[in-house]
Amino acid sequence: MTLADQIIYFLQSLKINAPIPRGVCILNPYQQPEVFELCKQFYKRFYNDSYTRTLIIGINPGRFGGGLTGIPFTDPIRLKEICGIENTLPTKPELSSDFIYRMIHAYGGAHAFYDKFYFTSVSPLGFTQKDKNLNYYDVPLLQKRLKPFMQNCMRTQLSWGLNTEVAYCLGEGDNYKFLTEWNQEEKFFQQIIPLPHPRFIMQYKRKQLDEYLTLYVKKLNYSGK
Repeated sequence: MTLADQIIYFLQSLKINAPIPRGVCILNPYQQPEVFELCKQFYKRFYNDSYTRTLIIGINPGRFGGGLTGIPFTDPIRLKEICGIENTLPTKPELSSDFIYRMIHAYGGAHAFYDKFYFTSVSPLGFTQKDKNLNYYDVPLLQKRLKPFMQNCMRTQLSWGLNTEVAYCLGEGDNYKFLTEWNQEEKFFQQIIPLPHPRFIMQYKRKQLDEYLTLYVKKLNYSGK
């Protein structure tokens, strides 16, 4: 099986069996045939091999990016214009996707980037509450109940032969705190390098955008040795 085959099977099988706190809704775009077909096209295009990738780990998908397209940090606009995959999803831009694809361009383009890196999230499925994005750590009970699901997801992905010397965490706050403590327990990676979250950059540090793009490329070029 290629890496694409393993990713596609993984996404298709994603399901949260734990009881979710009242008022929290799960975003699972992979249950929609159109979205799942787009995912298959994307992963067959960029991961149809057996090469090792380094993980970049986000929080959980949002409504207008990965929670809509099924592809982390990829809104319908970038999916079509940069990844070359036609779709009929709502063309609403997503801030994190905007930054990520600027960074991918700075790195050398989609093929150069995806040849080396694989985006995932602590929780590969996203959440909403009162029609707004919800992070897994925003509700302590949600985080606690999700732990077995998240653990199984991470172990499954690492079983594909992904790089365990170094991984990158998107977010220098709660996501990094949880991921480092979790990694101390489970020993997933030898090192986790935090990166400023794309949404934070686009909302609060837009004037320093070029500096953050340079920072990302520099850190991602770190060999982990």
